[in-house]
Amino acid sequence: MDVGAVWARLQPVGTVALDGRPLLVVLGAALVAVGVGPVWSVLRLGVTLVHELGHAGVGMLCGRRFTGFVLRGDMSGHAVTVGPARGAGRVATTWAGYPAPAVVGAALVWLAGRGWAPVVLAAVVVVLLVALVRSRSALTVLVVLAVGAATAWLWWSGPDRLQAQVLVGTGLVLVVGAWRHLGAVAGSQDRSASHAAVLGQLTGVARPLLGASFGVVFAAAAWLVATTVLAAL
Repeated sequence: MDVGAVWARLQPVGTVALDGRPLLVVLGAALVAVGVGPVWSVLRLGVTLVHELGHAGVGMLCGRRFTGFVLRGDMSGHAVTVGPARGAGRVATTWAGYPAPAVVGAALVWLAGRGWAPVVLAAVVVVLLVALVRSRSALTVLVVLAVGAATAWLWWSGPDRLQAQVLVGTGLVLVVGAWRHLGAVAGSQDRSASHAAVLGQLTGVARPLLGASFGVVFAAAAWLVATTVLAAL
């Protein structure tokens, strides 16, 4: 493979126009995908993947060791990081899961129109290669391989505008999906093993305040996506 060509695909491409009918089509497709049950049942695994890698990424930043993760057929997942059972690192690692899709989604939308899509896609490929090594089930390997292959193709072969449009659509799915995940947990009758319950045990902070902390991040992510898209339109 030509090193020069690879390096060229790792450079920002300048501002990419995200306006008019193509952007409306992308937004409409993303909203339909999140709202249609059979489609969402598949895409939800992608949101769960980002959720679990959010635990892993923050855990590693806090000095914990990421040993593996799984995605399950019921669209749930579990990531394992090794480190102190209590303390700020454990709290941050546990807290990071639910906000991760919203934060990543907002970042994708914001970066897409600024020409950073090739860089973002290359970074995603690298992250997924690391995740593949840490995958601990056949389903997890399948999902990571599928997402990684699609991302690698888009990075290497996709036109600049297509890359940006896919990132905008993916970002919107992640932000809306993050809200749906949180809503599903809030409406669940079994809350003993939820992140809020574990965080409550670790910190002594009331569940409503912990839920509010998630909501603040989600709202900020939604605001960034909305202002970015409205400015483009």
